[in-house]
Parts: sequence; C-alpha cells; structure tokens
Amino acid sequence: MKTQVSLEQWQALIAVVEHGGYAQAAEALNKSQSAVSYAIQKLESSLGIPVLAIQGRKAELTPAGQILLQRAKTLVHEAQQIEALAAQFGQEWEAELNIAVDTLFPPWLLLDALSTFSQDAPHTRVDMQETVLSGTYEALVKREVNLGITGSVPPGFLADPLLLIRFIAVAHPDYPLHQLNRSLTYQDLRQHCQLVVRDSGSQRADSGWLGSQQRLTLSNQSTSIQAACKGLGYAWFPEVKIREELEQGHLKPLPMLEGSERRVQLYLVYSQGDYAGRATRHLGELIRSTVAQHFPEG
Repeated sequence: MKTQVSLEQWQALIAVVEHGGYAQAAEALNKSQSAVSYAIQKLESSLGIPVLAIQGRKAELTPAGQILLQRAKTLVHEAQQIEALAAQFGQEWEAELNIAVDTLFPPWLLLDALSTFSQDAPHTRVDMQETVLSGTYEALVKREVNLGITGSVPPGFLADPLLLIRFIAVAHPDYPLHQLNRSLTYQDLRQHCQLVVRDSGSQRADSGWLGSQQRLTLSNQSTSIQAACKGLGYAWFPEVKIREELEQGHLKPLPMLEGSERRVQLYLVYSQGDYAGRATRHLGELIRSTVAQHFPEG
C-alpha cells in the first residue's frame, strides 16, 4: 500500500510545532519557508483534514493534528532507527558509546566489564556518567545514552533485572544513636543528622529522607560514606559498598525497631531497544555476565 504522506511532510509538521512557526521550522530544516508551507499544505490535502490552524501569528494544532503529531513523532523516530540499524551493517562496532550508571551499582563490577570490553572493541570510545536517583532515568528519556543502569525504568522502555541492592542503616559506632542502647524508632532518627546524596537529575528527588531536623547533603555516595565514618551522621548505604567499613568497625548497623533494610532493584536498559548496536549489546552482555559471576543469586 502506497502512503499518501511522506516522512518529509511529517517532519515539516513536527518542526513547525516544535520550533513555533514556519520561519523557525524552515531554519531548523535548512529549507525555504515556502517549501515548509507547501509540505504542510500537501500533507493536509492528502489527509483531507486540517492539522494546523493560524491563531494570530502562530500556527496551532487542530484537535486531529494533536493526535496525529504524536503518531508522526513515533513514525519519524522509527525511520531514523531503521537507518541507524542499516548503517551498523557497514561497520564492526559503534565509534562511541554513551552510558549512564547509577552510583548504587558497584563500580568494580562495571570496571571489570569495561576492561574486557576495551580488549574486544579497542576502537570504541566509552563516555560514562555516574548518576544519582533520577539521573539515568532522564538520560534514557532524552536518548542521551546508549545504555543505562537504573533503579527506575522510564515508561516505554524494556529492561532486564540486573542486581538487587540491599541497603542497611548505619552510623559510626560512637555516634549518639548507638549510645541509646535500645531499638531505635523513627522519632529517634529525626533528632539526628541524616546524610543524603543529591539527585543528579533535574527532579531533585529526596528519596529516603526522613525529614530529620539536621541534614547533610552531599554530591556523591563515596563522600557520604566517608562522612558517616567520621561520625557526621547516619544513612542507609548499599551493603555491597560498605563491607570493608563494616569489617573494620568504621560503621555499625543501627538497631532499628523497623525499617533497618531497604532494597532497590537495578535494571539494565538499552535506550534504542531492538535497535541497539553491536558494541552496545556486547557491553550489556559483559555487564550481565560479570554480575552473574559475582552474584549468582541476582
């Protein structure tokens, strides 16, 4: 079946809406304004319905246009992915990979996988950003990365469970909460300083904060662990990242009446789904196999 509307015409519609007018769309598409205007006219003629209406000096979507625009964006994105997939057949590996990894994921696991990857794909550059809370989520939504490790999967993305992270509430053995010599309640915690790691995404979420009267916010988890070891406050940390501090006695689990543990499931997500490139897939498989080797229980 031959389509009546071309991808170029759908792209013109998207550009007019996203850039706020015909002139701006023409500049973005590197076309003349008359070419953009003709593409929209041809689109409406082929569909038999108006998709844009002029309101003052601005083109506004009609009700039908609002619905069609979302489908058009999906159509154009799919076409772009097909072209990207075709291009991959002509090359061994992607020239560059961008990945976003939640800091909850043990860095030594990632470095093991990257070490093997660098031998298998020596000509592929890897750009990694370490994120907190919503950081990887946003990078995936914006398609800024090829692969992400996150505790929160955006709608419309497929994900594979990677590693279950167990958090435990801890503080330095000499911290005042340990001196109470009894099970601790929510009210006990609120009277002391909680260590919180700042969200690297724009949402600035306060996941896990109890509303304590005192709060010390830090930009990364490693610094937060060091702060706890120096007796500056209490926090929930991934057990896998503080094993050494626990063994050496720098940190000690808090005797909570309830809520002493938390669990977060981390997922491996390919931003392009089935269209993920060879290098992206290979790195993902290396990460999965490295985790399975060290954490066979998942």
